Amino acid sequence: MTNEIYPCLWFDGKAKEAAEFYCKIFPNSRITVDSPLVVMFDLNGKKVMGLNGGPMYTINPSISMFVQCASLDEVKRLWNELSDGAKVMMALDKYPWSEQYGWLQDKFGFTWQIMKAEKDKMMPSLLFTGDKFGRAEEALNFYTNVFEHSSVDVKNHYDEASPFAGKVVYSEFNLGGYPFVAMDGPGEHKFTFSEAVSFVVNCANQQEIDHYWNIFTKDGGQESMCGWCKDKFGVSWQIVPFNIGQLINSSEKGQRAMQKMLKMKKMVIAELEGA
Repeated sequence: MTNEIYPCLWFDGKAKEAAEFYCKIFPNSRITVDSPLVVMFDLNGKKVMGLNGGPMYTINPSISMFVQCASLDEVKRLWNELSDGAKVMMALDKYPWSEQYGWLQDKFGFTWQIMKAEKDKMMPSLLFTGDKFGRAEEALNFYTNVFEHSSVDVKNHYDEASPFAGKVVYSEFNLGGYPFVAMDGPGEHKFTFSEAVSFVVNCANQQEIDHYWNIFTKDGGQESMCGWCKDKFGVSWQIVPFNIGQLINSSEKGQRAMQKMLKMKKMVIAELEGA
């Protein structure tokens, strides 16, 4: 199974404003779907969903976007433009791992790690904190076994002299070709994974939906509503049919399907199609 995977950012009524802000900053970006509930946009060629979900969840730094730039000028440009109304978490400066790196929380609450590197990359970054600290490597192995055509491409540990020896200081992996970063985050953090940033998995049929749903909800995972679930690490996933937008469109049939979906935990395609 090769599935389309992309992040979903939860906003309180500001999905379009955020999407417009990001699309102006990053090249090869545009809004592709604009509705009151969902704003889809391509960000530097990568699909992102903005969801106007209300005040229930607030984005935190546990999942950020890690942007590597081959050009130092591009690092500075992105930093300066994202800094509009932002909170700096780590100042843009020279660090042991990069001649220029910085971490900020933008005016919409989403966090960005901007870094000078050998080539351009953009990847969601998972930070394992609190009771999840030390589980990054377990997560790498789990996720790359769940999705076909996946691999761990970089995996660096804290050295033996560190109090965090053996934990993952930085890693890169891809799920079906979609790149991610994962790190263990030592120290005290007042945040952890939540529904505010989730990952959508588009499925071709009910068999695929059942497959991913069952894997993510076992061994400490949790079922939620409308195709949402949490895995055993607390990361949220949306397991949905690839044509969910068509199934719950604005037609009368689509509205009936929407009402059925709102009562579902796992998505059942036959019930949506028969609404």
